[in-house]
Amino acid sequence: MSQIDGIKPSISKRAHNVVTQSDALNLMWDVMSDAWSATTNPQGYVNVGVAENFLMHDYLLDFMNTKLQLPAKYLTYNDGGGGSSRLRHAIAQFLTRHLRPIQSLDASQIVVTNGVSSAIEHMSWCFADPGEGILLGRPFYGTFIPDMSVRPGSKVVPVSFGESDPFGLDAVEKYEEALLAFQETTEKRVKALMLCHPHNPLGRCYPKEVIIKLMRFCQKYNIHLISDEIYALSIWENSVDQAPAPVVFESALSIDPTGIIDPKLVHVLWGMSKDFGANGLRLGAIISQANQELHLALKGINLYSYSSGVSDYLTAVILENAEFTDRYIQLNREKLASSYAYAAGYMRDNGIEYAPGCNAAFFLWLNLGKKYLEVHPGEEAGADLGEIVMQRLLQKKVFLASGALFGSEESGWFRIVFSHDQDYLNEALKRIVAALSD
Repeated sequence: MSQIDGIKPSISKRAHNVVTQSDALNLMWDVMSDAWSATTNPQGYVNVGVAENFLMHDYLLDFMNTKLQLPAKYLTYNDGGGGSSRLRHAIAQFLTRHLRPIQSLDASQIVVTNGVSSAIEHMSWCFADPGEGILLGRPFYGTFIPDMSVRPGSKVVPVSFGESDPFGLDAVEKYEEALLAFQETTEKRVKALMLCHPHNPLGRCYPKEVIIKLMRFCQKYNIHLISDEIYALSIWENSVDQAPAPVVFESALSIDPTGIIDPKLVHVLWGMSKDFGANGLRLGAIISQANQELHLALKGINLYSYSSGVSDYLTAVILENAEFTDRYIQLNREKLASSYAYAAGYMRDNGIEYAPGCNAAFFLWLNLGKKYLEVHPGEEAGADLGEIVMQRLLQKKVFLASGALFGSEESGWFRIVFSHDQDYLNEALKRIVAALSD
């Protein structure tokens, strides 16, 4: 452990490890505290690196601000740390409509958390002991790593695909190779596979046949399949790309597990942050239809992920109103499709490669490193290419998520979030092009 002025750190080794590994997170908070505004802070950062959807805020707020009439019970512990009975029933009915599970959801199968990050951490803690593995395909949502490892102590096992399509049937073999290699080298078991479906950062859905093959793989090795479906309702029409063909979203819960996988091994996560553009509500849900042992374990730890009474109440009010949510989801999909078309078109017009075929979430996966080398032919590609591009972006005061933090198999890739109003997005796109060109 490092020392400051000869004084030993006053915190634990595990806390100190977080301090030494938190540079990327600190950068994100610095960016968010110096946010660009055309009128009040024109020298600030244009932030298209954080997964937030701003497109429907006014529409949602108009509804919420007329509904916040909080009953007194929401100032108490109410029905406990797993969410109010009203909310769990609302989630069950809402997701039964939209995820179309093979069996209708019941409130008893749902545990509410203060965001899906807490739900992910709970899954890791419940399924894997310290040092045991959880498979995660590359590229991945960068915060999966700390969510699953910092406090639970699980070991994330990145899965590389090389030339294989991460969404193809051949990809399942790569998961098996990673599992066997990890278990052979560490003498520890892999206990779960984390799937991001729809995918962050690639914005694609897994075909049903691939999910079924992954289920068979999980059954073979008796490992849990955790499907993070936080973007399940943010599906939209891609009118831009010719290939690969968009895949219809089908929840892991919509697949009959009979003869495929023990239903006790299948779990789905969902929340309000992405589909409803409400990261600040901090409201997530664990859905497990057949694993009573898991639910008993979660009762013992849900005190640490208690959602606020206000968030619990507002979420229930929103999800109970089918007329509002149906209209919201449709408008959101239309706006996401339009914003994607604008951003993708801008990239094509400026000769910047992106991963095509998106029809979900709100990301473009950009090969900025390739464009940088085209503009600066005297420089060589290397492991630090992504860092070179990142520094140029920061000099132009535009923030994107670096592929290095997302387990990218090739340096120079970045994730941009396009779910901003067009003026803001246009400012970001101009700065990105300028950063690569100057």
